[in-house]
Amino acid sequence: MTRLPQDLDARLGAAAPSGIEYSSTATQHGVVSAWCGLAKSEELVPVAKVLLELGARLSMLSARQLPAPEQEEEEEEEAAEGEAQAAKPEKVPPKTFGGTPLDGTSYEIDYHFDIGGDTLTVIAYVPAGGSIASLTQYFRPADWPEREIMEMYSIAIPDHPDPRRLFIDPAIDTAVLERLIPYSVLVNASSTKALWDKVLSMKGGAS
Repeated sequence: MTRLPQDLDARLGAAAPSGIEYSSTATQHGVVSAWCGLAKSEELVPVAKVLLELGARLSMLSARQLPAPEQEEEEEEEAAEGEAQAAKPEKVPPKTFGGTPLDGTSYEIDYHFDIGGDTLTVIAYVPAGGSIASLTQYFRPADWPEREIMEMYSIAIPDHPDPRRLFIDPAIDTAVLERLIPYSVLVNASSTKALWDKVLSMKGGAS
């Protein structure tokens, strides 16, 4: 039997009046996994507050840049000699149900919550160069993942309480996952050790 409230979709829909896409599946052992896509990322915080009231735990946060749709192969058209071909209309990229363009520049951020052993993933879409609210003040596990997202992608989280770089050297521009950067430059053993030395020193521990 599911531990998710029977009216969870209604509660989330009330917190996100612009619309949600809700679905769920259950295993043969009764473990339920649910998904809630938001039409507007601006409604993330009201949805998070509902989950906080339900005792949800944020177990993970992940992000990815959505790929552009594959170009359809165009069939060659035979035209009579001297006959001009009609101009083809420019293709408009598809969009999410909330209107975010799926043109290879937008992002999907997934917030994975645990509610009594069942899971709910809240999905927010952010256009290139856009921003999204921080959930750190409501769910502490959002802290480091949000900082990592800011340095990996062109996504701003303006109200994050500690927006400093987490892993990547400040000399490297943001959105490194959108450009080709040698892995040896991005991550190496010495920089990892330096990171943990810094973390330990901030906590007052020995390196």
